Amino acid sequence: MSLTGKNLLIVGGSSGIGKALAEMAIAEGARVILASRTNPELPGASYIPLDVTSMESVIDGLPEVLHGVVYAPGTINLKPFHRLPPEVFQQDLEINVMGAIKVLQACFKPLKAATGASVVLFSTVAAKLGMNFHSSIATSKGAIEGLGKSLAAEWAVHGIRVNILAPSLTDTPLAERLLATPEKQEASNKRHPIGRFGKSEDLAHMARLLLSDEGSWITGQVIGIDGGVGSLKP
Repeated sequence: MSLTGKNLLIVGGSSGIGKALAEMAIAEGARVILASRTNPELPGASYIPLDVTSMESVIDGLPEVLHGVVYAPGTINLKPFHRLPPEVFQQDLEINVMGAIKVLQACFKPLKAATGASVVLFSTVAAKLGMNFHSSIATSKGAIEGLGKSLAAEWAVHGIRVNILAPSLTDTPLAERLLATPEKQEASNKRHPIGRFGKSEDLAHMARLLLSDEGSWITGQVIGIDGGVGSLKP
Protein backbone atom coordinates (compact mmCIF):
# COMPACT_ATOMS: atom_id res chain seq x y z
CA MET A 1 0.00 0.00 0.00
CA SER A 2 2.33 2.66 -1.27
CA LEU A 3 1.94 6.45 -1.33
CA THR A 4 5.15 6.90 -3.31
CA GLY A 5 5.11 10.02 -5.47
CA LYS A 6 1.75 11.31 -4.25
CA ASN A 7 1.33 14.97 -3.29
CA LEU A 8 -0.53 15.12 0.02
CA LEU A 9 -1.74 18.13 1.98
CA ILE A 10 -2.33 17.47 5.68
CA VAL A 11 -4.02 20.31 7.51
CA GLY A 12 -3.46 20.08 11.24
CA GLY A 13 -0.41 17.91 10.82
CA SER A 14 1.68 19.43 13.59
CA SER A 15 0.58 16.86 16.19
CA GLY A 16 -1.65 13.90 16.89
CA ILE A 17 -3.27 11.97 14.05
CA GLY A 18 -2.13 14.37 11.36
CA LYS A 19 1.49 14.10 12.38
CA ALA A 20 1.34 10.31 12.67
CA LEU A 21 -0.09 10.12 9.17
CA ALA A 22 2.52 12.53 7.83
CA GLU A 23 5.32 10.38 9.22
CA MET A 24 3.85 7.27 7.60
CA ALA A 25 3.39 9.00 4.26
CA ILE A 26 6.91 10.45 4.24
CA ALA A 27 8.34 7.01 5.01
CA GLU A 28 6.52 5.68 1.94
CA GLY A 29 7.89 8.36 -0.36
CA ALA A 30 4.97 10.78 -0.51
CA ARG A 31 5.54 14.50 -0.92
CA VAL A 32 3.86 15.85 2.21
CA ILE A 33 2.78 19.45 2.76
CA LEU A 34 1.80 20.34 6.32
CA ALA A 35 -0.49 23.31 6.96
CA SER A 36 -1.03 24.49 10.52
CA ARG A 37 -0.48 27.39 12.89
CA THR A 38 2.81 25.96 14.14
CA ASN A 39 5.60 24.33 12.16
CA PRO A 40 6.34 20.82 13.46
CA GLU A 41 9.62 20.89 11.53
CA LEU A 42 9.04 17.33 10.40
CA PRO A 43 11.95 16.06 8.28
CA GLY A 44 10.85 15.39 4.71
CA ALA A 45 7.77 17.64 4.82
CA SER A 46 7.24 21.17 3.58
CA TYR A 47 5.23 23.64 5.63
CA ILE A 48 2.56 26.26 4.95
CA PRO A 49 1.48 28.53 7.83
CA LEU A 50 -2.31 28.41 8.14
CA ASP A 51 -4.88 29.55 10.68
CA VAL A 52 -8.17 27.97 9.63
CA THR A 53 -10.18 30.38 11.79
CA SER A 54 -8.93 33.43 9.87
CA MET A 55 -10.88 34.53 6.82
CA GLU A 56 -7.75 36.29 5.58
CA SER A 57 -5.64 33.16 5.80
CA VAL A 58 -4.87 31.64 2.40
CA ILE A 59 -3.07 28.51 1.30
CA ASP A 60 -0.12 29.56 -0.84
CA GLY A 61 2.36 27.31 -2.56
CA LEU A 62 0.15 24.32 -3.38
CA PRO A 63 1.29 22.07 -6.23
CA GLU A 64 -0.74 22.02 -9.42
CA VAL A 65 -1.74 18.44 -8.65
CA LEU A 66 -2.88 17.16 -5.24
CA HIS A 67 -3.50 13.45 -4.82
CA GLY A 68 -4.87 13.78 -1.32
CA VAL A 69 -6.10 16.25 1.28
CA VAL A 70 -6.55 15.43 4.96
CA TYR A 71 -8.33 17.91 7.22
CA ALA A 72 -7.42 16.96 10.79
CA PRO A 73 -8.01 19.97 13.10
CA GLY A 74 -10.44 19.34 15.93
CA THR A 75 -11.92 20.58 19.18
CA ILE A 76 -13.07 19.06 22.47
CA ASN A 77 -15.43 21.18 24.56
CA LEU A 78 -17.22 18.78 26.88
CA LYS A 79 -19.72 20.54 29.13
CA PRO A 80 -23.46 20.43 29.79
CA PHE A 81 -25.38 22.17 27.01
CA HIS A 82 -26.61 24.98 29.25
CA ARG A 83 -23.02 25.82 30.19
CA LEU A 84 -21.82 26.14 26.61
CA PRO A 85 -22.22 29.73 25.40
CA PRO A 86 -23.01 30.27 21.70
CA GLU A 87 -19.44 31.47 21.24
CA VAL A 88 -18.16 27.93 21.90
CA PHE A 89 -20.49 26.49 19.26
CA GLN A 90 -19.32 29.20 16.86
CA GLN A 91 -15.66 28.41 17.55
CA ASP A 92 -16.20 24.69 16.99
CA LEU A 93 -18.01 25.40 13.73
CA GLU A 94 -15.22 27.73 12.58
CA ILE A 95 -12.49 25.16 13.23
CA ASN A 96 -14.26 21.96 12.26
CA VAL A 97 -16.55 23.07 9.43
CA MET A 98 -15.72 26.49 7.99
CA GLY A 99 -12.00 25.70 8.04
CA ALA A 100 -12.63 22.52 6.06
CA ILE A 101 -14.81 24.39 3.59
CA LYS A 102 -12.14 27.02 2.96
CA VAL A 103 -9.40 24.41 2.56
CA LEU A 104 -11.40 22.17 0.21
CA GLN A 105 -12.49 25.07 -1.98
CA ALA A 106 -8.87 26.16 -2.29
CA CYS A 107 -7.80 22.60 -3.16
CA PHE A 108 -10.52 21.69 -5.65
CA LYS A 109 -8.56 22.45 -8.83
CA PRO A 110 -5.39 20.59 -7.75
CA LEU A 111 -7.52 17.64 -6.62
CA LYS A 112 -9.41 17.64 -9.91
CA ALA A 113 -6.09 17.64 -11.78
CA ALA A 114 -5.09 14.34 -10.16
CA THR A 115 -6.32 10.98 -11.32
CA GLY A 116 -8.24 9.49 -8.43
CA ALA A 117 -7.68 12.02 -5.65
CA SER A 118 -8.82 11.39 -2.08
CA VAL A 119 -10.11 13.61 0.73
CA VAL A 120 -10.20 12.45 4.35
CA LEU A 121 -12.22 14.35 6.97
CA PHE A 122 -12.72 13.65 10.67
CA SER A 123 -15.95 13.37 12.64
CA THR A 124 -16.62 11.74 16.02
CA VAL A 125 -18.54 8.73 17.30
CA ALA A 126 -20.64 11.26 19.27
CA ALA A 127 -22.28 12.45 16.04
CA LYS A 128 -23.80 8.98 15.66
CA LEU A 129 -24.49 7.90 19.24
CA GLY A 130 -25.61 10.96 21.13
CA MET A 131 -23.38 11.35 24.18
CA ASN A 132 -23.61 13.47 27.32
CA PHE A 133 -21.80 16.83 27.18
CA HIS A 134 -20.89 16.46 23.48
CA SER A 135 -23.50 18.83 22.01
CA SER A 136 -21.04 21.34 20.55
CA ILE A 137 -18.58 18.93 18.98
CA ALA A 138 -21.38 16.64 17.78
CA THR A 139 -23.08 19.61 16.11
CA SER A 140 -20.00 20.64 14.15
CA LYS A 141 -18.86 17.13 13.33
CA GLY A 142 -22.37 16.19 12.23
CA ALA A 143 -22.06 19.05 9.75
CA ILE A 144 -18.74 17.62 8.56
CA GLU A 145 -20.42 14.29 7.85
CA GLY A 146 -23.07 16.06 5.78
CA LEU A 147 -20.44 18.06 3.91
CA GLY A 148 -18.32 14.99 3.22
CA LYS A 149 -21.20 12.91 1.85
CA SER A 150 -22.41 15.77 -0.32
CA LEU A 151 -18.94 16.36 -1.78
CA ALA A 152 -18.44 12.62 -2.33
CA ALA A 153 -21.51 12.68 -4.58
CA GLU A 154 -20.67 15.96 -6.29
CA TRP A 155 -16.99 15.25 -6.88
CA ALA A 156 -17.32 11.61 -7.94
CA VAL A 157 -17.54 12.74 -11.57
CA HIS A 158 -14.05 14.21 -11.15
CA GLY A 159 -12.68 10.99 -9.66
CA ILE A 160 -12.31 12.61 -6.22
CA ARG A 161 -13.20 10.36 -3.31
CA VAL A 162 -14.34 11.81 0.04
CA ASN A 163 -14.56 9.81 3.26
CA ILE A 164 -14.98 10.63 6.93
CA LEU A 165 -13.35 8.89 9.90
CA ALA A 166 -15.30 8.91 13.15
CA PRO A 167 -13.08 8.05 16.13
CA SER A 168 -13.84 7.55 19.78
CA LEU A 169 -11.45 8.91 22.42
CA THR A 170 -7.93 8.86 20.97
CA ASP A 171 -4.66 9.62 22.70
CA THR A 172 -3.72 12.96 21.12
CA PRO A 173 -2.62 16.29 22.61
CA LEU A 174 -6.22 17.48 22.20
CA ALA A 175 -7.45 14.71 24.51
CA GLU A 176 -4.56 14.92 26.96
CA ARG A 177 -6.74 16.14 29.85
CA LEU A 178 -9.17 13.24 29.39
CA LEU A 179 -6.37 10.67 29.72
CA ALA A 180 -4.20 12.50 32.23
CA THR A 181 -4.13 9.82 34.96
CA PRO A 182 -3.95 6.02 35.06
CA GLU A 183 -7.45 6.02 36.53
CA LYS A 184 -8.86 8.00 33.60
CA GLN A 185 -7.05 5.75 31.15
CA GLU A 186 -8.41 2.61 32.77
CA ALA A 187 -11.95 4.02 32.80
CA SER A 188 -11.64 4.81 29.10
CA ASN A 189 -10.33 1.34 28.36
CA LYS A 190 -13.40 -0.17 30.03
CA ARG A 191 -15.76 1.96 27.92
CA HIS A 192 -14.37 0.46 24.71
CA PRO A 193 -15.49 -3.10 23.82
CA ILE A 194 -12.04 -3.84 22.37
CA GLY A 195 -10.52 -2.99 25.76
CA ARG A 196 -8.47 0.12 25.02
CA PHE A 197 -8.76 3.73 23.91
CA GLY A 198 -7.40 4.76 20.54
CA LYS A 199 -3.95 5.79 19.38
CA SER A 200 -3.11 8.30 16.67
CA GLU A 201 -1.71 5.46 14.57
CA ASP A 202 -5.07 3.65 14.60
CA LEU A 203 -6.64 6.52 12.69
CA ALA A 204 -3.56 7.22 10.60
CA HIS A 205 -3.48 3.67 9.21
CA MET A 206 -7.06 3.95 7.95
CA ALA A 207 -6.45 7.41 6.50
CA ARG A 208 -3.40 5.96 4.74
CA LEU A 209 -5.57 3.27 3.13
CA LEU A 210 -8.10 5.84 1.95
CA LEU A 211 -5.35 7.96 0.40
CA SER A 212 -3.78 5.01 -1.40
CA ASP A 213 -4.74 3.34 -4.67
CA GLU A 214 -5.92 0.32 -2.66
CA GLY A 215 -8.74 2.48 -1.30
CA SER A 216 -9.90 3.57 -4.74
CA TRP A 217 -13.38 2.00 -4.43
CA ILE A 218 -14.21 3.62 -1.09
CA THR A 219 -16.08 6.92 -1.09
CA GLY A 220 -18.94 8.63 0.72
CA GLN A 221 -18.38 6.60 3.88
CA VAL A 222 -18.41 7.51 7.56
CA ILE A 223 -16.07 4.91 9.02
CA GLY A 224 -16.08 4.28 12.75
CA ILE A 225 -12.53 3.77 14.07
CA ASP A 226 -13.66 3.59 17.66
CA GLY A 227 -12.80 0.31 19.39
CA GLY A 228 -16.39 -0.84 18.91
CA VAL A 229 -18.04 1.98 20.89
CA GLY A 230 -20.25 3.07 18.00
CA SER A 231 -21.78 -0.32 17.22
CA LEU A 232 -21.22 -2.82 20.06
CA LYS A 233 -22.58 -3.31 23.56
CA PRO A 234 -20.97 -6.44 25.04
